[in-house]
Amino acid sequence: MRTKTTFSILFWTYNSRIKNNLAPVYARITVNKKQLNMSLKRRVHILHWCAEKQRVKGNSPEASAVNQYLDEVYAQLFQCFQELRTMGATITPEAVKDRFYGNETSRVYTLRDIIDYHNTTLFSKLNGNTSRLYLTSQKYILEFLQKKYKRSDIPLQELDYQFVLNFESFLRAYTPRHYQKRIGNNSVMKHIQRLRKMVTLAYHIEWIDADPFRKYKQRMVPTERGFLTASELARIEALKMDSLRLATVRDLFVFSCYTGISYTDLMTLNAKSIREGMDGELWIIIKRQKTGNSVKVPLLQKAKVIIDHYNDDTRSLFNNTLFPRISNQKMNAYLKEVAALAQIEKNLTFHMARHTFATTITMSNGVPIETISKMLGHHKLSTTQIYARVVERKVSEDMRALRIILE
Repeated sequence: MRTKTTFSILFWTYNSRIKNNLAPVYARITVNKKQLNMSLKRRVHILHWCAEKQRVKGNSPEASAVNQYLDEVYAQLFQCFQELRTMGATITPEAVKDRFYGNETSRVYTLRDIIDYHNTTLFSKLNGNTSRLYLTSQKYILEFLQKKYKRSDIPLQELDYQFVLNFESFLRAYTPRHYQKRIGNNSVMKHIQRLRKMVTLAYHIEWIDADPFRKYKQRMVPTERGFLTASELARIEALKMDSLRLATVRDLFVFSCYTGISYTDLMTLNAKSIREGMDGELWIIIKRQKTGNSVKVPLLQKAKVIIDHYNDDTRSLFNNTLFPRISNQKMNAYLKEVAALAQIEKNLTFHMARHTFATTITMSNGVPIETISKMLGHHKLSTTQIYARVVERKVSEDMRALRIILE
């Protein structure tokens, strides 16, 4: 429970330092009976000073100028006090004075300060989708701060291990309006990871003395990567559709199944993305927008056919891309209709095409995991090994079915 803080400002003249009947004007800041005097670099005639009103007597231009300055100083000092109180900082006369003078060496940096600094300095280096995810995490952080601590900001020095645990508890109980169910474990860990990166940044630039995350352990839960089997993919390829929008979405999805190209990269593919490889065949050669990693994928025949189909499509020509552009939201919505037509009960999303390329198209057909990792543009082989576990699971299921038949 926070105790009440008393605060006052007094203007006075330092009469023991009078020169030529002019006395220097000082401000006395008092916080909880602790005082600090600060010179205002102004002198007034001792006969013109009113100690009771703490202002210069009369309406002369000189008196008006000094009084206006004192009014401004009073307003600024009070604002400094209010800002410190709002952010929950420890309020002392020195802290008010430092904030008044903008003394950076003793400035109290806050959570909002590091959020603003992070967004200003690093957003230009991040992928647009990653920036959007940071903004979502930051929204949750500030909402947590308001609900848990009844504060709109907090000094970084007050962040500790308990703060991190409280934020985790908040996220696990939180239900986003657009999601309508609680945030899953891995999403909780991702939000905490983004907070951790911002706080670590503050630690490296010496805005805080200790890292509150040094004892915290993140716990990610391994997830199964959904993919289509060969028969399910064949059913989607064989669909005869009168709807242009569904046919287009189906084609783009199938293209990704045979190339492993993500939605974001697919929407930017153009003629320059297709080049002749060292083997004389056509390859997709790009840099992933998400990571900047190089991607080189030989074009399989089924992928070539889809590219040729959209060569003269007016939607592609308008954007100077290989394929028509469709928003990710619409793409995933239309894929639900495609799945229904193909009688596939899985939750079909465009990203599942990338997983299908890694499992059904390549790994299940004997392509080495190192080669798949290169084609997917993964920075670490461990990222690709997730698909190896999926394939092993599929082998186990197939062998279980075989045992039943043989026995």
